[in-house]
Amino acid sequence: MAKNNTFLGIECNKIGKYVFIPGSIERANLIAKELDSYYCVSKNREFAIYNGLLNNTEVSVVSTGIGESSTSIAMEELISNGVHTFLRIGSCASTSEKCSIGDIIITSGAVKMETISTCYVDKTTACVPDFTFFRILVNEAKKLNYKYDTGVTITKASFYTEVSPKTKAVSNTLLSDWDSYIKAGATTTSMEEAAIFAIGKKKNVRTASVAVCATNFNEYSNVIKDYPFGWEHRAIEVGVKAMATMIEEDIND
Repeated sequence: MAKNNTFLGIECNKIGKYVFIPGSIERANLIAKELDSYYCVSKNREFAIYNGLLNNTEVSVVSTGIGESSTSIAMEELISNGVHTFLRIGSCASTSEKCSIGDIIITSGAVKMETISTCYVDKTTACVPDFTFFRILVNEAKKLNYKYDTGVTITKASFYTEVSPKTKAVSNTLLSDWDSYIKAGATTTSMEEAAIFAIGKKKNVRTASVAVCATNFNEYSNVIKDYPFGWEHRAIEVGVKAMATMIEEDIND
């Protein structure tokens, strides 16, 4: 059976079975630099692929672009090539006073304010990460003494439904839904987790997410110094150490 390589253009023997899936190409490069003997495999559209060694095991880093659609494409093609473990390293925005700029966010579940997840599981199925991977991420954040949160994130399909909801034709619905999610305790919002966790559930692969919080509660800025370039190394550090621990546990299992 042919492998799905339409967008990634890879062969199964050229990809690790443990994969980091950051959104941005720039962050993919930063993660790759934390690996031993890393090299670029290919670049196509938003998908930049790097391979390297972690715990003497080949792993890959694949940028997925912004949002769930391109992320689902990457995951489908990677899974068809034998990948069994995915870790998103990204950024998110605060929806709670519990989370501030620079905090590490280890997501325990995702609200489906989007549609891709429901292509894999029904609307009532919970979107949650692999518990073992989640536990490892929490332990690594503790070891590094980083302030972290393990709350639920709101996965939205459109970035500007959050930033400027009142300009949309369905503003009343958006504002009502958003308010209900926050009142129910969601602590952050991002654009990928629900789809990642749903795909993991349906495809029987392990998924988890670690991010750096890019905003304070009810504050958003387009000023580049306020974006978490100065803090994203924290999420990368936690994520790489967690993946190394996951590999070690698999080896010793």
